[in-house]
Amino acid sequence: MTSIAIVGAGPQLGLAIARTFGSQGFDVALISRNRDKLDGLVGLLTAEGITAGAFPADVLDRDALTQALKDAATSFGRVDVLEYSPVGTFGSTVLTAPSGTGPSHVEAEMNFQLYGAIAATRAVLPAMREAGAGTLLFTTGAGSIWPDPRVANVNAAAAALRNWVKNLHGELAGTGVQAAHVGIDSSIGVSVIPGVEAATPEEISPLYWELHTTHRDEAERIFRLDGQTFPRS
Repeated sequence: MTSIAIVGAGPQLGLAIARTFGSQGFDVALISRNRDKLDGLVGLLTAEGITAGAFPADVLDRDALTQALKDAATSFGRVDVLEYSPVGTFGSTVLTAPSGTGPSHVEAEMNFQLYGAIAATRAVLPAMREAGAGTLLFTTGAGSIWPDPRVANVNAAAAALRNWVKNLHGELAGTGVQAAHVGIDSSIGVSVIPGVEAATPEEISPLYWELHTTHRDEAERIFRLDGQTFPRS
């Protein structure tokens, strides 16, 4: 039995990743704050023949997030793949330019992006190390690589997460556990930032499967709307 836990699961990228892995026989654990939305997604996946479960938790509540991942592991045997998606937050966060960014603006994003990712990783990594197998995938917008001054606080936290993931990839080399960063150089579903085009979730989700299967030596893959998907050192 194999399973993926998607933290930050929603009706766009999270659902597409769930379908990508579920179509390959994976059980799917969906984690986000809203139980009703999760139940709706579980219903969609179940109708498609994918085994899925809802495990509500707020990534800002470290204990709840840890418990949700433990519950998912209990339900599905263990968590074989963790996918952490702290993207799609622009509707619920204050976006700041560099000169207007205060410590609290960055702190909020660090809590959501970096610290949530660390908590999620600590919940599943020991079992992966023991098994000598597993995949840890973390998503940011491309501002983690190519900063956009319109979202300076989001970029700062995303860059911190990217740095941490690439270090984690190096630390885990040779253990059988893969850690990688996915940078998405587009909006997802609908355009959020003026001038930044939107990609469909289905265009992006295959990258995650590739990192789990055929590109396990890569610390990073970047999605671009021009059709390029490429690793960075």
